[in-house]
Amino acid sequence: MSPVLSVSAVTKTYKSGQVALHEIDLAVERGEIFALLGPNGAGKTTLISIICGLVSMTSGRVLVDGHDIVREYRATRAIIGLVPQEIALDIFATVEDTVRFSRGLFGKRAASAHIDQLLRDLSLWEKRRTSVLELSGGMKRRVMIAKALSHEPSILFLDEPTAGVDVSLRRDMWELVRRLRDRGVTIILTTHYIEEAEEMADRVGVIDRGRLVLVEATAAVMHKFGKRRLSIIMQQRIEAVPPALAHWPLRLEAEGERLVYDFDANAPDTGIPRLLRELGAAGIDYKDLETSRTSLEDIFVGLVGNRA
Repeated sequence: MSPVLSVSAVTKTYKSGQVALHEIDLAVERGEIFALLGPNGAGKTTLISIICGLVSMTSGRVLVDGHDIVREYRATRAIIGLVPQEIALDIFATVEDTVRFSRGLFGKRAASAHIDQLLRDLSLWEKRRTSVLELSGGMKRRVMIAKALSHEPSILFLDEPTAGVDVSLRRDMWELVRRLRDRGVTIILTTHYIEEAEEMADRVGVIDRGRLVLVEATAAVMHKFGKRRLSIIMQQRIEAVPPALAHWPLRLEAEGERLVYDFDANAPDTGIPRLLRELGAAGIDYKDLETSRTSLEDIFVGLVGNRA
């Protein structure tokens, strides 16, 4: 089956000479949740804006469900729903009228049942006759999502969708994303909440300075780059890593209250039993052990930091 989104050798160079994107190649499968991660200014929004037809590319080709975004602009826009970072709404219109009007812009017939369900799914039903002006920032973000879904797109782009949204609203939004994916909608998102990408995304891509440096299944990334961490809580605070343990890659944290050891959980020998034996042999007392795993954020920071 061909991908629902195919990006081939896409570049973007502005008139100033600034290169925003360097030959991006990306394929997104139908019905997956794909998270695009990267620091501010990395090119995330530029890439999404090109795919959605809001910014012209310098070279390359983009196909959306087999349609060329340049030659078949109207067809591709009908397939795509976009929730941009910036909130852009008619503040004097009601929530309901805003969403219904957006559906009409795509030439879709009125569908009261669909709009009503959207408003309920996004917890906007009680506010449907309220003007946008009276809504909180989080509720305005929900209206933006309802607008993007009003014409029943098969691909939904979410550019920092939970920015400025409280924890409760964020949780509701991700439940909606899961339901949309279950119905076959492809979700492509950018987010600063990397833990959400780790939990939600089937695959992640990391973009840095206009280059796509990694595209891989989330689980595979965690397996490939993820490490586990052993924290040794000291019985008494120490000033430095003991000389007897200098050959171990240990670091001191929490003002000398813990020794930290990062290890590959997939390695045949993690070294932990030997480390603990050597601690005992050196007469170093500890009162507790804690283990944790590397997060996707740690991996992301490592990938981007290594390119600095």
